Amino acid sequence: MPADSPAAPTDAPPVPPAKPAGKSHAQKLLDKLGLSRDIDLALHLPLRYEDETRITRLADARDGDMVQIEAEVTHCEVTFKPRRQLRVKVDDGSDSCVLRFINFYPSHQKTLSVGARVRVRGELRGGFIGREMVHPGFKLAGGELPGALTPVYPTVAGLPQAYLRKAVPSGLARADLAETVTQEGLKALPQAQAVCSLRQSLQFLHHPTPDVSLAALEDRSHPAWQRLKAEELLAQQLSQLQARRIRAAMRAPPLALPAPAPAPGPQGSLHAQLLERLPFRLTPAQQRVGHEIDSDLQKNLPMHRLLQGDVGSGKTVVAALAAARCMDAGWQCALMAPTEILAEQHFRKLIGWLEPMGIQTAWLTGSQKAKERREALAMIESGAAGLVVGTHAVIQDKVKFKNLALAIIDEQHRFGVAQRLALRSKMSADGQEPHLLMMTATPIPRTLAMSYYADLDVSTIDELPPGRTPVVTKVISDNRRDEVIERIRGQLAEGRQVYWVCPLIEESEAVDLTNATETHEALSAALPGTPIGLLHSRLAPADKKAVMAQFTAGELGVLVSTTVIEVGVDVPNASLMVIEHAERFGLSQLHQLRGRVGRGAAASACVLLYSTGDGPRLGETARARLKAMAETQDGFEIARRDLEIRGPGEFLGARQSGAPLLRFADLATDTALLAWARALAPGMLDRHADLAQRHIARWLGGKADFLKA
Repeated sequence: MPADSPAAPTDAPPVPPAKPAGKSHAQKLLDKLGLSRDIDLALHLPLRYEDETRITRLADARDGDMVQIEAEVTHCEVTFKPRRQLRVKVDDGSDSCVLRFINFYPSHQKTLSVGARVRVRGELRGGFIGREMVHPGFKLAGGELPGALTPVYPTVAGLPQAYLRKAVPSGLARADLAETVTQEGLKALPQAQAVCSLRQSLQFLHHPTPDVSLAALEDRSHPAWQRLKAEELLAQQLSQLQARRIRAAMRAPPLALPAPAPAPGPQGSLHAQLLERLPFRLTPAQQRVGHEIDSDLQKNLPMHRLLQGDVGSGKTVVAALAAARCMDAGWQCALMAPTEILAEQHFRKLIGWLEPMGIQTAWLTGSQKAKERREALAMIESGAAGLVVGTHAVIQDKVKFKNLALAIIDEQHRFGVAQRLALRSKMSADGQEPHLLMMTATPIPRTLAMSYYADLDVSTIDELPPGRTPVVTKVISDNRRDEVIERIRGQLAEGRQVYWVCPLIEESEAVDLTNATETHEALSAALPGTPIGLLHSRLAPADKKAVMAQFTAGELGVLVSTTVIEVGVDVPNASLMVIEHAERFGLSQLHQLRGRVGRGAAASACVLLYSTGDGPRLGETARARLKAMAETQDGFEIARRDLEIRGPGEFLGARQSGAPLLRFADLATDTALLAWARALAPGMLDRHADLAQRHIARWLGGKADFLKA
């Protein structure tokens, strides 16, 4: 067999496909889990396993053991003290124990009737009246013991394990699992000596033998897991490389730089005028990324660039300069932000910079009045508006651009794939794509960028502008709230302003409102005579705008808010940020909130108040987040620790509209497999295109389209 030919298939005998029919209730539930294809079922791996391969004598079992016993029911009754429950006593000949069920059905009593011989599996523990199992699994005894561990699958309400334990092996038997990785690629795998086929790996992971190391299954270091993770990473790298190559074949309008004017001034380019008018000098990092973007915009290939920089590093100015380049070439630019507060912050800044140069800017948001909206839409369609700024309203069907050439998306991780693709589709020129600049204040750790952002060019602003004051961060329990209020009095006496942020509890907006309102009332009572504003998600947009305008103008001493101020708020006079219930916030969110202070010359501080109430003690994850915040202000270090704490899936959040591209691989531990996949992908696409396409389809299905955005 040639060295680079595909490995011989090791498929099981074919199983005839099921007859087509309308979708059953169970199939709809399978669809909800994303299990619409045979290969989806084959790749639906167990969360954990139960060992039903052996019977343990009660006399040999220890308290705390998860065991399976075979015993006879000697007593069964429903009791009502301290609450209604089913109590069943069983004896296996060596000892006895009680089975206790708080929730039960008549069928339980029927199966567990006196004299029945049953197999019971559960955790054995000591009780007041002897050993017991609470809500164990059980069935009538009989039949041979299984030869493999019993899988426990991820599921949804209404889809029992028994159904999945039949559906998954059936899908596995029907799935096309012919090898798509070349022999050459398999030989290059780390741990190549232990490589088994894809079918063998899946069959083993669905039904591992009882002698396997449970630790190797749980930490996914077993060779079968390594094979799956390698294939998953390869599919991701192939699809991203393919997306990059497809993009390279697309065309975008080259935004040529205008000829330099004899001298700076009104006759110069918009870009030159903007540089001249800025009240500060660009940092070397801003200049570097500006040149990278300029270079992209001059090409007829669509730019697909991620601009990352810490809070306050000056990404908006870089975006404004890119927009000026676009308008210099006679094209329109659109900037989309996830919240109205952030969009308006950009709008105000950009108007201040661009309007004096004669640039018209259109504002689009869902809360606009009809007349204002009609005027904005007309400006956009006629081309009178060179720059369009707004929220999701920018991508609505009624918005028609005359000649869009640059789309800028801020806080890009908050937008789903469909929204990003919709903005790119706004270009009216046939066969062309707009240049795309995505911005994020959540720096992406290098390993993550290598995997999830391999299809992007990444520009990094890795320094802050001069004059940004370091923010001192203190972690304080909420029983020292009086000390914090005293600190607020001191800041107010010096003419400074203060933020007090209450947590957002997604399950209950009413609770959010109560928290914020009660805090507002408590601070108003503690700080009489101080004007205190209240900002939360239920305020009408006009009211939110009014409160923010008052705070920005210095008319409010304290602003009590939910997380609507997380990004986009810039009040240099604010020098103290208090975050209540800080343990409920994510690390990136805490860092973003802290970035709202330290924007002026005054020394600034951030107080992280954590709860010491009646609830559970501060967990390890929350403790690690607060510790990281106290120890560093570097956004890149924060991002690295966030990745360590949460893992890549949660860190990325909505990168792919809620559908993670990696289910099995872990970028923190599988860097060798990622390097293997990156090295193998180009050759596979070049020399084995058919295998590459089959591999992508197997692992990603329709999700490969996510990489286009």
